[in-house]
Amino acid sequence: MTNIEIGIDEVGRGSIFGPVFSAVVKISKKNAYILKNLGVDDSKKLSHKKRAKLFTQILALSEDWGIGQSSVREIDKYGIRFATELSMIRAIYKLRTPPCHLFVDGCLPIRIWDGKQTTVIKGDSQFTSIAAASIVAKFTRDLLMIRLGSKYNFYKVAKNKGYGTKEHLIALREEGLSKLHRKTFLNKLNTI
Repeated sequence: MTNIEIGIDEVGRGSIFGPVFSAVVKISKKNAYILKNLGVDDSKKLSHKKRAKLFTQILALSEDWGIGQSSVREIDKYGIRFATELSMIRAIYKLRTPPCHLFVDGCLPIRIWDGKQTTVIKGDSQFTSIAAASIVAKFTRDLLMIRLGSKYNFYKVAKNKGYGTKEHLIALREEGLSKLHRKTFLNKLNTI
């Protein structure tokens, strides 16, 4: 359908802790316009509170949506790019019907997807469906990081969402790796 837009985005690709998440959102052009006016934008530009509000609105106004993830084990075994593609495929498979055309945020296509796709650099500022997908992915992954925060409080995971902040890297040097740290990202330890 030409009045439907389907966008996909990932979050957590550069994190040193936890899974990578992807989300796909299918919306009508009319609802894309409504969501844009409600403030849907690149998730990194929005506060957690704003993402939480928009998350509910996106799910209510979307035709369909899906969330996928790849584990730390998969990231370490296959590399971040392939693991990200796996998380995207898992999100796509959660849609009720396969997308006829997918807008992918960034310059890298999903190599393991046979369907029609268009990569869009800074897609979350050009396509509301991609921006909506970025919000769904980030909000969902952040909730997981907050839940894991009590168990992994030493690393301040609830605060840094698994990214390699200076505080997180210092904690790694003091405590060592947890089972949810990406071992292939260890070179970041040498940056402090």
